Amino acid sequence: MPYVMVQIPKTPAPPSPAPLRSVPTSADVARLAGVSRATVSYVLNNTSAVRISEPTRRRVHEAAKELGYVPHAAARSLRAGHSRMVLIPAPTFPVGPLYSRFLADLQGALGSLDYTVVQYGTGGPHGDEAARAWAELRPVAVLVPGSGLGPRGVAVLKRSGARAVVTLGPETIEGAHALLMDHDVVGHSAGSHLYDRGRRRIGVVVPREPGLEAFSAPRLHGVRESLRGTDATLTELPLAYDEEAAARLAARWRGLGLDAVFTYNDEYAMLLMRALQDEGVRIPEETAVIGADDLMLGRLLRPRLSTVRLELPSGRELAELVDRAVRKPGTEPETHKVLGATVLHRESS
Repeated sequence: MPYVMVQIPKTPAPPSPAPLRSVPTSADVARLAGVSRATVSYVLNNTSAVRISEPTRRRVHEAAKELGYVPHAAARSLRAGHSRMVLIPAPTFPVGPLYSRFLADLQGALGSLDYTVVQYGTGGPHGDEAARAWAELRPVAVLVPGSGLGPRGVAVLKRSGARAVVTLGPETIEGAHALLMDHDVVGHSAGSHLYDRGRRRIGVVVPREPGLEAFSAPRLHGVRESLRGTDATLTELPLAYDEEAAARLAARWRGLGLDAVFTYNDEYAMLLMRALQDEGVRIPEETAVIGADDLMLGRLLRPRLSTVRLELPSGRELAELVDRAVRKPGTEPETHKVLGATVLHRESS
């Protein structure tokens, strides 16, 4: 039986992968800059103990930039005996522009002191359990906003090599430096302002959003303390942050008989003011309104919003506290009261 030979075309071989470029090293930078590896290390680690001329520094930085070289953080940590990472867990509560500005200021100040700031997400465990996850990254310092961390969590962080644990919240934690942010003063300032303006039937907005209790409860308490022993009354006003909830509250406003309201912050003030004005409630003639945080939008409202301006520590002050604790980890924890409050009276009250 005859047969036919069929020539099957060869499948072309896949192209060879491009050779991986080797990771540039400090030796590569030294060769390109014409200096020793030690000089490269001194320059890129910003060592002040050794004097390096400015032209040499420029050559090293230019060579590192051309090669795409960056120092190896882990290797640097081994040489120093600790990392330069400052871990800031993301807060579990909603944050506004005031906290965002403070955080940006802090990050810049820590960067100028040669620390690397890493923000850690909120997913997963919280409090002492979260401290174990933070410890895995071996930060040299941890700045914890809000409450939830306890002495056990502080101990876990310190055993993992954290030289400084700093809390920003309403209370001190054993073993940690504390920046006490007592929000009573915010509510007390607002309540005193409204009373001094002749208001006697004062409402206080209490946000329904989870995570804000650590701030709303002391602000409410501060208003209550400011009115203690006076002829004024206080009415709590639970309120969700949405237009429908504000409209429902405004619809029954006149039945509440209130002549003033402290709205927890400026955002709730704007929400409630709009709803009250839609109901025909005149501000401040029928109801005085005061917020907190001094947001720019409050100055654009009509009437312009009275507010309590919060005075937070500068990022530089907190960065210097972290740096002191890192350099002298055995010192006693410091405690500072850092939250001040000033009323800015405008047209709404």
